[in-house]
Amino acid sequence: MMSKYEFLLRISMLGHGKQAIFKRIGQLVANDLPDNIQNVPFLLDKLGLLDVQLARFYETSYLHLEPILEWLDSPGPQKYLITYCDSDYPLLLKQICSPPLLLFVLGNRQLLHSPQLAMVGSREFSEYGAQWGRYFAGELAINGLTITSGLALGLDAICHRGALEVSGHTIAVLGSGLAKIAPRSNLNLANDILAQNGAIVSEFLPFEKARSVYFPRRNRIISGLSLGTFVVEASEKSGSLITARYALEQNRDVFALPGDINNENCSGTHYLIKQGAYLVSKPADILEHYCSYLSVANNSHNQFKKEQNNSILYPEIFAVIHHQPIPVDIIARQINMSISEVTTKLLDMELKGLIKTVTGGYIRNRTF
Repeated sequence: MMSKYEFLLRISMLGHGKQAIFKRIGQLVANDLPDNIQNVPFLLDKLGLLDVQLARFYETSYLHLEPILEWLDSPGPQKYLITYCDSDYPLLLKQICSPPLLLFVLGNRQLLHSPQLAMVGSREFSEYGAQWGRYFAGELAINGLTITSGLALGLDAICHRGALEVSGHTIAVLGSGLAKIAPRSNLNLANDILAQNGAIVSEFLPFEKARSVYFPRRNRIISGLSLGTFVVEASEKSGSLITARYALEQNRDVFALPGDINNENCSGTHYLIKQGAYLVSKPADILEHYCSYLSVANNSHNQFKKEQNNSILYPEIFAVIHHQPIPVDIIARQINMSISEVTTKLLDMELKGLIKTVTGGYIRNRTF
């Protein structure tokens, strides 16, 4: 007798032709493999393995597999191994050119079947990119899209946070094993994702450390899980454009946020727009593409926004301040209040952390 996980891990180590073997497993087994396989030789015979493949299947030392199996069974966040032959393997991911045969999952595995939007951007980012990345992630999550990104420093992390701050769903796809979450500086973010019913995913064995060559492979999964990819802010050399290229190859939508023409960090998004990416200026530009996948915003998210608005100091002022600087005189004119009175209230709001002063006026704090 052999456990399902051990059997599938051994199959994944057969080398050339293993994807075809996983396909045959899916065809042979009406439902998923049982947790424990009683007659392994019989199943291998049905799969039609070559002699060299059979030899490799049995020669793989259990000592090599034991740490992985122990990790899958260890306490803490729920851990899963989803393989290409499993019935709950994500359908969109199965459609790409080189789907991962193994997916290790921490947390909410059902989230992999939710409508997802990949949101990516540079590690080096401007205030503009940070403000809009967080805003769009929150608005799109409120309206039912799961925000999928790479847990990287910079805009990836900001987009994950934007979804979490509105109690939305988010998935992080790693370029390392799940027992070696990288970068370590985002470990708290990873824990917050799990605490809020999100998921963390990797095709790499759990104890595999991050390597630079793994990140492009990670990017094809980010785009492959998603209906489309939204590049928030990126230079032309950014890895975010690799994700966008994968999305195009996978016949998925690509969206880009325009920015300052003098900002090198926006050169990549402008390039994508020139190449035909959808220009995005408001969340509806994306949501309209996926209305068939999304229902009206659920009641819990609507209640969250209502409660948030009710708790905000001077909501009439807050309503006219967004993520682009607005001068005090324009605020005063829009709400029909004297500049001196508005200035006093703006100071109160700034002390509360709702807004902050920047060149050109006031903007909302990133959290709002």
